[in-house]
Amino acid sequence: MTAPTPPGAVLETALYVDDLDAAARFYGDIVGLREHQRAPGRHLFMRAETAMLMLFVAEATEEPSEGKFPVPPHGARGPGHVCFRISPGETEAWARHLAAHDVTVEADFHWPNGVRSLYVRDPAQNSVEFAEAKLWDFDT
Repeated sequence: MTAPTPPGAVLETALYVDDLDAAARFYGDIVGLREHQRAPGRHLFMRAETAMLMLFVAEATEEPSEGKFPVPPHGARGPGHVCFRISPGETEAWARHLAAHDVTVEADFHWPNGVRSLYVRDPAQNSVEFAEAKLWDFDT
């Protein structure tokens, strides 16, 4: 039996938040993602090009969903992490943009391969990183 082709990318990433409106302001107004779907009190899905950032209220997803979407229960406690790929040469522009929105850069780190990462916290205290794709030796 031939193995299937390995996945080519991460399609969706989930973080857990306690305030969907605050998450929408952070990821929409500051980060620039587009709201795709919202279920009040349960989740907010934000689109980043060809990937989805799924923001869930953990307590609301600890029970299986009902109806036509039988998604298994899930949830997490404590902060998670996501890294957004930014365009080459735009790290400083992102640092200025975040500062203009009163978002504190928690860490401004230069990796051994020369890539610079900016780390901030979202309103739920998740670690949010901004870095160029070459952080992982990706061409784009």
